[in-house]
Amino acid sequence: MASFQYSNPLEEAVDGGHGGGAMILLKDCVENSGRFIIHQLLKRAHLPQSSDVVVFLAFAQPFSHYDRILRKMGCNFSVQRDKGRLLFIDIFSDDTLDKGNRGTGDEMIIELYGKVHRAVEDCGSHVMVIIDDVSLMELHGNSSPSLVFDFLKYCCSLTVQFGCSVVALIHSDVYSKEDHPSLLLQLEYLADVVINVEPLATGLATDVHGQLTVTRKRVGDDFSESRNRVQNLHFRIKDTSIDYFYPGSKN
Repeated sequence: MASFQYSNPLEEAVDGGHGGGAMILLKDCVENSGRFIIHQLLKRAHLPQSSDVVVFLAFAQPFSHYDRILRKMGCNFSVQRDKGRLLFIDIFSDDTLDKGNRGTGDEMIIELYGKVHRAVEDCGSHVMVIIDDVSLMELHGNSSPSLVFDFLKYCCSLTVQFGCSVVALIHSDVYSKEDHPSLLLQLEYLADVVINVEPLATGLATDVHGQLTVTRKRVGDDFSESRNRVQNLHFRIKDTSIDYFYPGSKN
């Protein structure tokens, strides 16, 4: 994330005061989507005081969908793309990937990684890679879970090599129904930060729409420090923004 002041408790919890690149896993469920966090990350990355460049891998919706939502939030997605601050890779578009050379889903995933690596390597500014979402990446890409995990593992290596951030959304309930939810478990192990989006534990409320559990791993190298830092937050979704706050801090 960019190096300016945190605008809400979620950004502070994710960054943990350490800065630098990170692999961030965003877990939600089909009926309780966490995609609003991706929308806010996109808006923040394209604030005037930010120098971030976003590489967006869209498996869920076309460009027009995100453009419409970001415009409501005060961000012109099309302008950011034209300025070179957004590389939008759409799995459904005709001109993003070379259909003639796809052959198999595995080949498409390999081609995708090549695009991501070149984009990160070419950008002098801080880069954020966003994948929306891993569950559909496996489905629409017609690829094996092992190759999808390899793709994300290689993307994670870019956080060390180039200092970029990688944000991957995954529907945890899709994998929890499997006998061996290996991909979800592997990604949880790989991630530096895991954000779990859940319904409010106490039930429905008019001013609170859900809760987040943010787990930041590998806090420090000193064995006297906690290896995991866990913070709980509540959120409220508005028309053009999201409020994040600590439980009990709002009446």
